[in-house]
Amino acid sequence: MKHGGLFLSLPVAALSGFLAVALQALAPANSVAAHPVMSAEAQRGANVFASNCAFCHGPTAKGTASGVSLIDSSLVRHDKGGDLIGEVLRDGRSDKGMPPFPSLNTTQVTELAAFLHARIAITDSVETGGPRGGYQLQKLLTGSVQAGKQFFDGQGGCTKCHSVTGDLAGIAKKFRPVELEARFLYPSAKVAVATVTLPSGKVFKGILQHRDPFYISLIDANGHYHSWLQPGPKVSVTDPLEAHVKLLSRYTDKEVHDVFAYLETLQ
Repeated sequence: MKHGGLFLSLPVAALSGFLAVALQALAPANSVAAHPVMSAEAQRGANVFASNCAFCHGPTAKGTASGVSLIDSSLVRHDKGGDLIGEVLRDGRSDKGMPPFPSLNTTQVTELAAFLHARIAITDSVETGGPRGGYQLQKLLTGSVQAGKQFFDGQGGCTKCHSVTGDLAGIAKKFRPVELEARFLYPSAKVAVATVTLPSGKVFKGILQHRDPFYISLIDANGHYHSWLQPGPKVSVTDPLEAHVKLLSRYTDKEVHDVFAYLETLQ
């Protein structure tokens, strides 16, 4: 293959795969946008999606090997008219390999949001078939609400950090069942803070990046990365999710289902 005066040699299988993905990415502007649930605004958003997002996130926004499913994204589901996805599109997410899209204007972002919400509505109410189509609540509600409450209030120690009338009020309305179950098992919204004190007395503090028996690393308030071999300097870590991590090794399958059943009552 000749490109820009250079000859590129690609295996036939790789070239076929590339073309298949490229052609698939054209679908939203046609078949997907034609779905009766799509408003005129969402149909215009389908064209924006096809041109900028479909190659990585798939023609129906359900994800590919290159990009996550936007249908299952908590950020997208909580977005209103582009108020959340607009910032992501403007700045990108370099840590996840997503480039910024500064050329998209406010109208295009709003249209793109309309398309994604229409796709979510279609997926949740019409499509089936596996996790990307959504799990039925009744299939997950196999635990005991009473036992879940007892665990939550007692041996789980959940009330030390959470309140069903405070931060968890209405939690079952905020997240889909499968997302809610994943969140209490593997929460990730908060970060651990590490403090490293060198023999000289100099102190470094920042967001913990990595810690194992061999080294520890952090990013300080100025965005600078630091790492040290272990054992070495004195280290202390404050992790707001430490209790969740400890529970993972203690949970029985029954306790997981019981806690989930209880959380689903917090409407």
